[in-house]
Amino acid sequence: MRSHFAAALVATSLLAGCSFDSLVGVVSPYRIDVRQGNYVDQEMVSQLRRGMTRDQVRYVLGTPLVVGMFREDRWDYVYRYRPGHEDAQQRVISLFFDGDVLDRLEGDVEASGAGGDAATESAGPRSRVVELPPAQER
Repeated sequence: MRSHFAAALVATSLLAGCSFDSLVGVVSPYRIDVRQGNYVDQEMVSQLRRGMTRDQVRYVLGTPLVVGMFREDRWDYVYRYRPGHEDAQQRVISLFFDGDVLDRLEGDVEASGAGGDAATESAGPRSRVVELPPAQER
């Protein structure tokens, strides 16, 4: 009995000497990956054409996350991804309309190219104007 008490006393004194931060650093909680907003990939952006109507754009990209109340000619698609223990990544794509038709696109993805994941693609400048090809006549 006395040896169990002595072992418990030694263990308690050793744990008391450890800082709380060092214990928390060893045992860290699991953090899930958090995805928020409109996920827009390269394939979706490549389908956009100048002259498309708002309904056609909504069909390709989905409903925009932000539509300005005082600026109805701009739609913003915002996507934010935060891996569990890493820094958050954010992508913004802005579409500009002239009346009811798509005029231009600015943002973090290209209109055409080798493809790739728009959410994780980080080569090149973060914001750029993308030239859209004209819509084909029917």
